[in-house]
Amino acid sequence: MELATFGAGCFWCVEAVFQNLKGVEKVVSGYAGGRIKNPTYREVCSGMTGHAEVIQITFDPAVISYEELLEILFKTHDPTTLNRQGADTGTQYRSVIYYHNEEQHRLAEEWKKKLNDNQAFPNPVVTEITAMPEFFPAEDYHQNYFNLHGHEPYCQFVARPKVEKVKALFGEKLRAGV
Repeated sequence: MELATFGAGCFWCVEAVFQNLKGVEKVVSGYAGGRIKNPTYREVCSGMTGHAEVIQITFDPAVISYEELLEILFKTHDPTTLNRQGADTGTQYRSVIYYHNEEQHRLAEEWKKKLNDNQAFPNPVVTEITAMPEFFPAEDYHQNYFNLHGHEPYCQFVARPKVEKVKALFGEKLRAGV
């Protein structure tokens, strides 16, 4: 098993995008990249800790590759907006790839360069790519959020469209019954 860590806005949405993929063993919502240890959600939301809301994926590279995870990441959020995803604004919502080894670093940089060279988006990709700092799991009530609270308005209007996009674009990569 390997780890991948991504930030792409609210971690509830990002978790929902990745948790039903074949080869993904688990997805943990949390915080990384900030100045304090063991931050709380309230502290991170203040924008004063420097942490990003991220998800950490445990995956089987024999079933789903890191490159496939990168493709899904870039196709399910806007990597061209600095410190923002939709109505969620602040450094805690930044687009970020925290790499765990040099191969992940190389692949992430190649993807970003390819997207920018090919003008895949109207604006340049601003996704931060940096070595994995310490990861702090979020509070229990943030874990598996979409599956437990999918009826709530935020999940219906923000997370559900991302989940539907994954089904439309990557249906063959989803676990059976999803």
